[in-house]
Amino acid sequence: MSATNAPISALVERWLSEDKDPKTRAQIEALAAANDEEALEELLRRPIEFGTAGLRARMEAGYSRLNRLTVITASQGLAAYVEREVPSAAARGVVVGHDHRHNSDAFARLTARAFLDRGFKVYFYPEIGLTPQVPFAVKKLGASCGVMITASHNPKDDNGYKVYWENGAQIKPPLDVGIAQSIQEHSVPRNWDIESVDNNSKVEDVTERMMDAYFEAAKHLVHSPEANRKTDLRYVYTPMHGVGAPFAKRILETFELPPYVPVPEQISPDPEFPTVSFPNPEEKGALDMAKDLADREGIDIVVANDPDADRFAAAEKQADGSWHAFTGDQLGSIFAAAVLEMSRRDGISDSKVAMVNSTVSSRMLEAMARKEGFHYADTLTGFKWMANELATMQKQGYFVGFGYEEAIGYMIHDQVLDKDGVTALGVFLQLAARLRAEGKRVNDYLESLYAKYGYFVSGNSYFLCHDPAKTDRIFSRIRFGNPENQQDAVPVERTEFVRPSQGDVLRYPRTIGGFPVSYIRDLTVGFEMRDVDKQEGALTVAQDQFLPAFPVSAGSHMITLETRNGGRLTMRTSGTEPKLKYYLEVRNQSNDRAAAASDLEKMSAAVAEELIEATKNGL
Repeated sequence: MSATNAPISALVERWLSEDKDPKTRAQIEALAAANDEEALEELLRRPIEFGTAGLRARMEAGYSRLNRLTVITASQGLAAYVEREVPSAAARGVVVGHDHRHNSDAFARLTARAFLDRGFKVYFYPEIGLTPQVPFAVKKLGASCGVMITASHNPKDDNGYKVYWENGAQIKPPLDVGIAQSIQEHSVPRNWDIESVDNNSKVEDVTERMMDAYFEAAKHLVHSPEANRKTDLRYVYTPMHGVGAPFAKRILETFELPPYVPVPEQISPDPEFPTVSFPNPEEKGALDMAKDLADREGIDIVVANDPDADRFAAAEKQADGSWHAFTGDQLGSIFAAAVLEMSRRDGISDSKVAMVNSTVSSRMLEAMARKEGFHYADTLTGFKWMANELATMQKQGYFVGFGYEEAIGYMIHDQVLDKDGVTALGVFLQLAARLRAEGKRVNDYLESLYAKYGYFVSGNSYFLCHDPAKTDRIFSRIRFGNPENQQDAVPVERTEFVRPSQGDVLRYPRTIGGFPVSYIRDLTVGFEMRDVDKQEGALTVAQDQFLPAFPVSAGSHMITLETRNGGRLTMRTSGTEPKLKYYLEVRNQSNDRAAAASDLEKMSAAVAEELIEATKNGL
């Protein structure tokens, strides 16, 4: 009998027969004794889903959560799949690391145990570490795959299971489907022993060897050691109660930059994250303690990593005493320009430099590529797409210069095919030191980029919607228009693209805030069209016409619209949160700030009330 139709009592009995962890057993036993069927259904009915992000969930009992049992079964399935799909997988080995969260140590050892049971060599980081150390080691050692136990900047009760493939990049479809199927085929936990992992002859502690190699490989990012040694730049650093401090210290030593001034309350790893409500440097107020310390110490720069040190954030005090917190896109543009300078210093032709960003990130990187001549591509959201794109470019002979996403993730270290907040820290502070010697701020550098490539202003946000059916209706109205018996809250002129093969008519808005829509890409229904505003009246679309280059997924919503005034809007659903997210950007090529801000304001209002109808939908 499958879990989908089994009585809840049978699922309780199965869990108690399989679970050897006293803590999670006790949780299910208590709920069963209280006859709390609602809670038991939530925990036991639907198994946790393995996706391209691996696993991420709250830590507690149940097949839908992250716990020792679900980590064992995931590892059993992953090991079997890798053994089948990757040549010489067992001999090439698996890399396993973990952060400082509750249970991360045990989860990592259970992962190693499952691979050992299939005869794998295990390259192990036994102590807490940063996420980039795993993809680095996979690539450096030629391992068959890697697993990092971390939930990044999620709340303290969460944990995660992040998988890297043999190329050192996160997995992407269809690997996730194959792994998920293999997990189902190996769903009975076999071995709970973690005590013998460290002493197993097939386990090698690679911490010292790989960390030495990681920082040695980062030396090509050092621009001028002598200038770095001479700088009087000071900066406050916080790892947000995460693992970053010792790695930040060592990257500064590698760059020969001065040591950081720590935020003492946040410098040590603490899985409770006691001084922040949400351990994400992007969150409003997350850097307040660091900025307060900087104010007291007369320091003008604050830098931060998220808890697993794969993201980077920065803020800079301006001449008027105010703090400017750089957005993810602003930092992306700054890093791209700095990396281009470094590649030129190293004699690499601009045409051989490759940079990528996600499709919801700023188009400023694309504008830079057009002007400077380096190779550019955008990808779907997430480093799994960017890293695999860059891995392909590496094979084609490109120098993998840079990749980023607007959510403060930056890949600068060409031997780490994932975001890496530690090398980002070193490169940013090296740039800040150089600019200080020239009497400039980092924000001045950003302003010079705007003057050269045009001004880009963004307004990213989201609406909470706890009703999936309502979210579906909102997106259906955007792409198909209203049902016949309903009116738009704000009248909107629409396209009429007839698709006989699909039996539908695409009725996208022709304007946003009064600005003509020039481009449409819908990755839910599989439609992409340029020069939309030049197409008047009805159009019949053949089955093989206007197909997008990106993969299509009917299981999630994602629509991108561009407007003739330099606007770009992407709306999508979140895979992990009840959020309808939107990413809005306006470019003004003549660097007219007031015009760009005005356009952004008009388009933001239109997104809320013309497209999403937030007031009408109670969002």
